[in-house]
Amino acid sequence: MRRMILMCMLATTPGAWRQPPDVRIQIRALVDAGQLGEAERMARGGGVVLASLLGDILVERGKLAEADSAYQVALNADATARRSAEAALAELALERGNRNDALRRAETLASEYERTSSQFSADDHVAAGRAFVILGSRTPDAARSALRAFDDAVAHDARNVDARLRIGSLFLDRYNSPDAKAAFNEVLKQQPRNARALLGLSRVADFEGKDDAMGLVRASLAENPSLVGAHVLLARFHLEAEHYDSSSAEARAALGINASSMAAWSLLGATALLAGDSAQYAAALAAARRLNPRPAAFFAEIADAVVKQRRYGDAVRFAREALALDSTSVRALGVLGTTELRSGNLDAGRATLEKAFALDPFNLWHKNTLDLLDEMRGFRTVDRGRFRFVAPPKEAEALLPSLAPLLEAAFDTLARLYQYVPPVPVRLEIYSRHADFSVRTVGLAGLGALGVSFGPVLAMDAPSARDRGDFNWGSTAWHELTHTFTLGSSGNRAPRWLSEGLSVLEERRARSEWGAGVTVEFLAAYLGGRIRPVSRLNDGFVRPRYEGETIFSYYDASLVCEMIEQQNGMSAIVAMLQAYRDGLETSVVFARVLRSTPEQMDVRFDAWLRAKFSVAMKSIAASDEKGSTGGAFVSAVRAGADMLARQQPDSARETLLRAQAMFPEYASSGAPALLLAAIARDKGDLRGALEQIVRVTQHDETSLEANLLEADLREKLGDVAGAMIPLQRTTWIWPYDVGVHARLAELAARIGDHAVAVSERRTVLALNPTDALEARYQLARALAEAGDTAGARTEVLRVLEAAPSFERAQSLLLDLRTAPTPDHQEDSA
Repeated sequence: MRRMILMCMLATTPGAWRQPPDVRIQIRALVDAGQLGEAERMARGGGVVLASLLGDILVERGKLAEADSAYQVALNADATARRSAEAALAELALERGNRNDALRRAETLASEYERTSSQFSADDHVAAGRAFVILGSRTPDAARSALRAFDDAVAHDARNVDARLRIGSLFLDRYNSPDAKAAFNEVLKQQPRNARALLGLSRVADFEGKDDAMGLVRASLAENPSLVGAHVLLARFHLEAEHYDSSSAEARAALGINASSMAAWSLLGATALLAGDSAQYAAALAAARRLNPRPAAFFAEIADAVVKQRRYGDAVRFAREALALDSTSVRALGVLGTTELRSGNLDAGRATLEKAFALDPFNLWHKNTLDLLDEMRGFRTVDRGRFRFVAPPKEAEALLPSLAPLLEAAFDTLARLYQYVPPVPVRLEIYSRHADFSVRTVGLAGLGALGVSFGPVLAMDAPSARDRGDFNWGSTAWHELTHTFTLGSSGNRAPRWLSEGLSVLEERRARSEWGAGVTVEFLAAYLGGRIRPVSRLNDGFVRPRYEGETIFSYYDASLVCEMIEQQNGMSAIVAMLQAYRDGLETSVVFARVLRSTPEQMDVRFDAWLRAKFSVAMKSIAASDEKGSTGGAFVSAVRAGADMLARQQPDSARETLLRAQAMFPEYASSGAPALLLAAIARDKGDLRGALEQIVRVTQHDETSLEANLLEADLREKLGDVAGAMIPLQRTTWIWPYDVGVHARLAELAARIGDHAVAVSERRTVLALNPTDALEARYQLARALAEAGDTAGARTEVLRVLEAAPSFERAQSLLLDLRTAPTPDHQEDSA
């Protein structure tokens, strides 16, 4: 009945067949401005010729049954927009789960396009492109036909904004962000305030991990408050930052405009699930099922949302629910496959991703991950204690002798602190190429992180994946293992700021030089109001506003955790993790455990931090939006460095000591202590130089050259055992320096620590030194001195097999022949 009434209304509208072309432009301008009610009124008064456009507006408003009627009018009247109506009906059928009907309509339109495209208008070309997009769910190559049709529309009418917008979306859906960005920018050249183009650029920025994604989506809503896609994207951004109230508000805003938006219901459902609102989740799911009896997209959205919150078990469950409804859901297959890989189920993950890639061969995430899995077949798997290490053979030989005992100690320490024991073995994958680690983590090269934890599965860069001295791989491993405990004890529900903050704090707890330390840049940013308060700290991780904010957020979060432990005790940290495990939100956790609101925590932390760094803050100027820093401390350091360059060491020393008093905690690059140590060393004051250099080495985890200097100073002062300590620190920064390991072996032998001497000689050999025979001979000597006669004899015989005339090896073998074996029997070899 509704369809008949609408057909009669359109058919009897005066002038229905003679609407001037500018009416369409006026209506589309109203739609672009978000004035959907007025646009609908004008379209209803436009007769049959505007039936398809009316249908589009009705879809925007969620009036799907009326939209069906309008599109049928356009089809039955053979109106100008008949093909657009056909494409729209195909899209609606697909949204409702009527896949066969959608494909049938799309095939009809695509076939007509292939036969008679020369007779198509620009809008008809767009309609054909929409049909090919639908067919692409079954035949991936149809995406190329879709692009050709959209391009034809632009060639037919360069002002066709809709075609350019769809080109941008098609490129982005096929993981081509540069071309997508170019297409959206072309729209903005014609219409600088086009909301859909701004929304497209926001999606591009999000895809590329740029910090302007949030600003762009807000800009799109400023131009069109009724743009449902923008509200949905903003809801997703809030959800990723764990701002559940804001996410729910945006999803509801979208539904207030279009109550038939599956995407909005899905986001509302995901938010409710993560917030623990079971009633709202049930309501969202019921609404999704009314729209589509088999709402695979709803469950795929949920799966994607929970995996971003590190709830991997839930992600697997919801992805499987989606696939039970639609086995061809690439999104669900992707979530399931990657989550299986993150859980250590490599065979199952590979099989799932192969299915996803067969359906969507454009997906770079899946292709890169499958390529990496092929490469990993050449990795070595080594089980040591409670850990399973997976690494390229050379890395396994070089790193595991140090890494395995370190992580065993870390496991015991963390289990005691957090009162939790994770399942074992904990799997740690080590990658000698950063691009491989990045692919393992997010599917694409370019990730800035050094390591990642998926709970009982960890992955990290090998030191060789970065420049020499770029990071401390020991503290990185300890950091990632801490996540295994904090995520596990919280049921993977700990907010990002808490889990990351505790990992950085545990680095510092493990060793004084490990973990992030306070810097000029951090304090300047804090004084400038550029560091998020505790109540919004997650935003600094997932939606950074400027370069460097994420790094600042890691350190800031560790200080928040340090304050909580200092004021409330470690038991409060454990109680918080357990409260999150029980499904409580942050405001409730703070109230129950810390007796504070999030806003009170903001004030409390601000006071604590300003007291902690009160001396330094007096000499640091707040940084501006560009991050430039200044103040008395910076000026004094620069002045001291200039004096030193002008050969004025006494004046430089006086100025640098004054700078050091202003900021005594500073130990990073450019610290006064580095220059003061050099001044003292050049004057022959070795103890003065040592006193200064330890200010750096004991508080900066990547101070490679400073540690080498400390070792030299200690050895010259006769402190052989002390010289070994900074050398051992350097091996956690760059473990591939054969000279450092050989020097450690020599020093260890001098003080009678034969176990260390042997270990270091083995490491030298594992690093494939230039003179491998000499390295093996030195190992044999170390074994002999350690009393391992049999081991020494084995190694020296290997040397002589390769070089029978090696005199020192011959001499050592003679000595070993007369040495008693463990059972005091002479060897008759």
